[in-house]
Formats: sequence, C-alpha cells, structure tokens
Amino acid sequence: MSLQTAPTRIRFVLVGTQHPGNMGAAARAMKTMGLGRLVLVAPEKPLDEEAFRRSAGAEDVLGDAPVVATLAEAVADCRLVLGCTARARRVQLEELLPAVAAQRALAKAGDAADPGEVAFVFGRERTGLTNEELQLCHLAVHIPSNPEFSSLNLAAAVQVLAYELRMAHLEAAPAAAAADDEPREQAASHAQLEGLFGQLGQTLDDIDFHKGRAPESAMRKLRRLFLRTELSEQEVRLLRGILADAQRMARLAQK
Repeated sequence: MSLQTAPTRIRFVLVGTQHPGNMGAAARAMKTMGLGRLVLVAPEKPLDEEAFRRSAGAEDVLGDAPVVATLAEAVADCRLVLGCTARARRVQLEELLPAVAAQRALAKAGDAADPGEVAFVFGRERTGLTNEELQLCHLAVHIPSNPEFSSLNLAAAVQVLAYELRMAHLEAAPAAAAADDEPREQAASHAQLEGLFGQLGQTLDDIDFHKGRAPESAMRKLRRLFLRTELSEQEVRLLRGILADAQRMARLAQK
C-alpha cells in the first residue's frame, strides 16, 4: 500500500499571500509535520529575506515552492482539492473538520490501487478564498475557532491542518487488507473535471436549458453532483462524448 508515501502526494497551496513572512512561517509549519510540498499562487510580493528568516530551517520547502499564476494551474493534476475557509459563502461545499479532512486526504493520496494528488488550499490573510476559487475545490475545511475571536493567522491555519495530517498518518493502521485483483479505473484529474464542466456549461447554453434564468445556480448544483461521484477518466470521456452529440444536434436544429 502507498500509505507510507502518501504525504509526498499532498501539497499545500497558498493563494494571493500578502505578507512574504507568512509564506516562510507556513513552510516551517509544514516541515515540522513532515510535509514538504508548497505551491504559491500569485503572491502579492516575492519571497524576501523575512520570508526565509521566518521559515527557520524550512528554507528548502520555501525555496523549492513553485510560483504559478492561478489556482487552476496549481491544482490541475489533483484528484482532491480541499479549500480552507473561515466562513460560509454562496459556494455550497461539504464542510469538514480538519481531522476528517486529513483522513480523506490521506485516503485519496494513499490509495493502494490508484493514489492521487491532493491539495489543501489557503486564501489571502484578510479575505480568504474568493467564491470563484472555492468553485475549484471539491470540499471545504473549517477550523472551529472561537466565534467571538475567529481570526486565525495563515501560518497557524497551515499548522493545524499539517498537524492533523501528521496524526492521521501516524494513527493509520498498517493495511493488512487483501489486494483487489480487479483493475480500477483511474480517477479523473482536476483539469479533466474542469474541462467537463466547461463543456457542460456550453451545452446547457446551446440547448437553451436556462431559458433566461441565471446559469450560475444550476452549474453550482451540477458541479456538486458530479464531484460527489468521483468520476473516472473513462466516465469523463463518456459524458463529454454525450455532450458533444447534444451540441451537434443543437446545431442541426438551429439550421
């Protein structure tokens, strides 16, 4: 089983970080719990001396962190994306406590038959993740802090999730389950799912499904429905083939 190496398939993604020192502190929090994959999405300022000083021994984690322009790019190859959010927003996602989220992440990353890449996503210090960024997540993670003083430093939030991942990894039973000889279909990547959602949205427009209504609500519900099913690559191809035929028929009907 690949549970032993599961943490190597888990990345922490910081989106739009405003203070370089927080990126360094986050890297330190990760390394203390045995995690080493950090991705930076469009930080407001580049890494500087303070960032490396606050990493305090985790300079390798910080220095090796790729910097990308968008969240979609950071999680394109992921099978599970968990967005850490402090408050409820219009994007309705299943919300997990940190310990449960850690278990789900390890289960996906350590699947013996089909291990997948996993991302924990953290937003900006002041405003967190936008609704559009949360749309790219499969699940939400909420740290149940004191409602009268819920402000949690970015690095502290990273530390909580890193700790829960460490504990879940240490407590996991040493897998004595019998191997399943039947090959399993490979789960679809984040980028493949986003391609499906893009084509689905276009198809709904092509067949005039919304009939003047705002399409956002229907698409949110459809995204949640398909994300719950954990589609395989083959299933995504099948669905996209159906959508392509529907689009072709819509074009013929318009002639």
